[in-house]
Amino acid sequence: MSTELRRARNAVVVAFAVNGLAFASFISRTPAIADGLGLSTSQLALMLLCLSAGSVAGLPLAGPLVARLGPARSVLVAALTETVGLASLATGLLTGTVWPAALGLVVTGLGTGVWDVAMNVAGAEVEQRRGRTLMPRLHAAFSIGTVTGAGLGALTAATGVPLAAQILGVVVLIPVVMTVTVRGFLPSTPVPTRAEGGPGVLAAWREPRTLLIGVLVLGFAFTEGSANDWIAYALVEGYGSSETVGAVAFGVFVTAMTVGRTFGGSLLERFGRVVVLRAAAGLALVGLLLVLVGGSVPVALAGALLWGLGASLGFPVGMSAAADDPAHAAARVSVVSSVGYTAFLAGPPLIGLLAEGSGILRALFVVLGALLVGLLATGAARPVATGTTRTPAEPARRGGSPQA
Repeated sequence: MSTELRRARNAVVVAFAVNGLAFASFISRTPAIADGLGLSTSQLALMLLCLSAGSVAGLPLAGPLVARLGPARSVLVAALTETVGLASLATGLLTGTVWPAALGLVVTGLGTGVWDVAMNVAGAEVEQRRGRTLMPRLHAAFSIGTVTGAGLGALTAATGVPLAAQILGVVVLIPVVMTVTVRGFLPSTPVPTRAEGGPGVLAAWREPRTLLIGVLVLGFAFTEGSANDWIAYALVEGYGSSETVGAVAFGVFVTAMTVGRTFGGSLLERFGRVVVLRAAAGLALVGLLLVLVGGSVPVALAGALLWGLGASLGFPVGMSAAADDPAHAAARVSVVSSVGYTAFLAGPPLIGLLAEGSGILRALFVVLGALLVGLLATGAARPVATGTTRTPAEPARRGGSPQA
């Protein structure tokens, strides 16, 4: 691997990790947001919907922005936008005022949506240049960031540090780190316009395989996003545990996600995408049921572990599958990211609204349906032929299909 490629890989790893830390810096302490602003469960769900609305608004902007500015500049613009949003959220918490916090979550979501798409496009470029599976480990870096954020959340909750102070520390960190990091990205390659024969995002939206990969990612992203937003709250409200235990449950989940993504690449190259994804969906199903009907905190924590392992590979494998053909990678990754992050960010607030009437544990049964949808679409992740180049995560063929 060349020095330039190694530097680009490391830079994208940092981008994923910082993105995860910024997200977990406040989401691991959702009970503190509710308490600080005096919100009920349904009001907290509406507050999280502000985050989702900003992200959904940012997603359609991300593709054209990446094509115009390149992944590096797009990530930096998005990171600075998210910093402004988090500062506004902290202001709302400091003053006990809802509207600055709500506006801050909208702006944070806008930055998150663009940042996520841009870094996935950058990661797909590095993966294709390397010719080896990389995307799960990049998403493992995101999970490491969330583990760090969850650990910070648990520590600050246990020691009584206000959430606003914790967020302000992250606000200082993000601009400094990301300004240096994006300098290591691969040089931007001009994207040809459709008039020049280049692949368009609108055309990618009409491709059956791309849309099916989007459905796959949608199911797994909903499964992951629901835990990110609600597993801490479920332990506190559903099991009567402390906020510290809730933060620990979130930490268990994201740690399991990290482990699954760190070692998932070897499994993918050995057994193929479809087999591994189907097994992962089974693990997530068992873990989800343990959390919902386990009846005790230890069983629920074990369920969080399995839930995290099972949910870990759906999103990164979807990104890799969308990028199988380098000529169309940017457009297809943008489409699949848009579908996936819509579920990842818009689904959990829906759970909160359901939880207002039925309780958080019953509301989380909705995740079972999303997981089934993702499972049914796993066949779309089979690698496509791209000339003589071996697709990442495609096992060596020994007479027969590499996938089940």
